[in-house]
Amino acid sequence: MGLFRNHESPKDEKLENLRTFISEFGLYMGGGDKPSPKDFTELLKKIETRPDSHLLQTIVLRSMQQAVYSNNNKGHFGLSYDAYTHFTSPIRRYPDLMVHRAIKHKILKEKFEAKGLSTIAEHCSLTERRADEASRDVQDWLKCYFMQDKIGQVFNGTISSVTGFGLFVDLDDIYIEALVHVTELGNDYYTYDKNKHAMIGERSKKIYRLGDRIKVKVMRVDMDSSRIDLSLDKNLTKKTLKKIP
Repeated sequence: MGLFRNHESPKDEKLENLRTFISEFGLYMGGGDKPSPKDFTELLKKIETRPDSHLLQTIVLRSMQQAVYSNNNKGHFGLSYDAYTHFTSPIRRYPDLMVHRAIKHKILKEKFEAKGLSTIAEHCSLTERRADEASRDVQDWLKCYFMQDKIGQVFNGTISSVTGFGLFVDLDDIYIEALVHVTELGNDYYTYDKNKHAMIGERSKKIYRLGDRIKVKVMRVDMDSSRIDLSLDKNLTKKTLKKIP
């Protein structure tokens, strides 16, 4: 036995949130409470030709669970495999080495016994996430470096994420994501609606929702924290915003 690469099906809560969100875009996914990989594939086919495909594909991806290594097989939902593992050549990471060893023992018709395989699998999953985080940190720093001389410039963008502290906006053409803090949304009290992926103004009833187009200005670039701060452009028109009925 070697290491499996498990990818379990989406959790019920994330699945329900996905269905609710895509329904607002006129989309539907089959499969009931237990959609299959085929149902997800059919949904992605409907999305791929839309102008907002990048956003919707991101939302579908966020509904998925993270793949992990394990000594117990739980299948791979995304690939629709009952069992799955992977390795690269030449060897690039420890999980690959474990798979190579298992294959070698299989070829030699020997029993493969690895002590503490479950601990090894957990460690490999942890180090993989750590490596991903390090890569994101480097990318964030490089994006800030690129944006240093663009303070004061105005960009069109798409709201790519909504949180309790503000809006993340994916800037057109350069594909850099930056934050509009909730305090930059105007003289109003905004409430975060998790299910609707939206910030809603208490008095104005303005709504900033995931996928909305928006015009923003670069306010600050902090190299130390790898953070880019935006504000709403003063020339933002009412047509850019949506209101709650």
